[in-house]
Amino acid sequence: MYTQALDQLSKEHEHTPQIDEGELNARFQQRIDNEERIEPKDWMPDAYRLTLIRQISQHAHSEVVGMLPEGNWITRAPTLKRKAILIAKVQDEGGHGAYLYSAAETLGVSREHLIGQLLAGSAKYSSIFNYPTLTWADVGAIGWLVDGAAIMNQIPLCRCSYGPYARAMVRICKEESFHQRQGYEIMITLARGTPEQKRMAQEALNRWWWPALMMFGPSDADSKHSAQSMRWKIKRFSNDELRQKFVDFTVPQAEYLGLTIPDPDLRWDEETQHYRFGEINWTEFQEVLKGNGPCNRDRMAARRRAHEEGRWVREAAQAYAEKQRKRAADNSLKVEVVS
Repeated sequence: MYTQALDQLSKEHEHTPQIDEGELNARFQQRIDNEERIEPKDWMPDAYRLTLIRQISQHAHSEVVGMLPEGNWITRAPTLKRKAILIAKVQDEGGHGAYLYSAAETLGVSREHLIGQLLAGSAKYSSIFNYPTLTWADVGAIGWLVDGAAIMNQIPLCRCSYGPYARAMVRICKEESFHQRQGYEIMITLARGTPEQKRMAQEALNRWWWPALMMFGPSDADSKHSAQSMRWKIKRFSNDELRQKFVDFTVPQAEYLGLTIPDPDLRWDEETQHYRFGEINWTEFQEVLKGNGPCNRDRMAARRRAHEEGRWVREAAQAYAEKQRKRAADNSLKVEVVS
């Protein structure tokens, strides 16, 4: 039902050349302002389409690369139960990438093209996945902090103006909520364990706190895309708003664990009813985005290797699909001959 208005608009546009680009953009923005969902067959500005392709593809790349830091710990998880949970989580992340690549394909770009950009190093993904997981506690910190930040970012995307993206996010957010709980449960176990285990948990928090804050992107003053994305209701909150919500939500959790946030400037502001926190190292953020993070090269090498090792699977699937297509064509021809 969401497509009816712009399907009709497209038909009108075909037969009434007097409707110029400005009028089309105005009608499109009116639909956005009215909280209508935009669907793949609807008319949309080229800039809107390109913005979505950029955001959805980066999101998909992040899910796929995000399998690597934790996948590295599957064989070293401390118990069979932990291994099974971690396997399920890594599988979920791969599924999230698949949903998102499918959503991007509805915008007229192929999955092969997007993956090719990632493997060539010309596409970005979340900076957080270029940091190493040094101990088992890092797996807990990723679930608690990284997935917690992801949920803060992604729940508003369930109300994104583009239908396929919004619908994909509903399932992704449900699964990410389990991932966050799994990570926090690991941190609780470590924080309530031996002094050495609690020290591991604190060190993991120290490593991941600032990169987690960077996940929300540059400050609003330096963000190139946020304002327009919010006008189009692709995004619902600014980077700084989401970062503040994350800090307000997470600091009490750290206090419950008996752990210390590694920020000497962190304090509660009674006037604003928010936690105030220190300055983020934006130079580090930019360097990681440029490919100079601790694990950038390792992550890309692992993705390229996995892609090459999976070539035979893709080729077998293509051969099977072609065989099925020919069989269907032959059956159709036989029916015609008999008729």
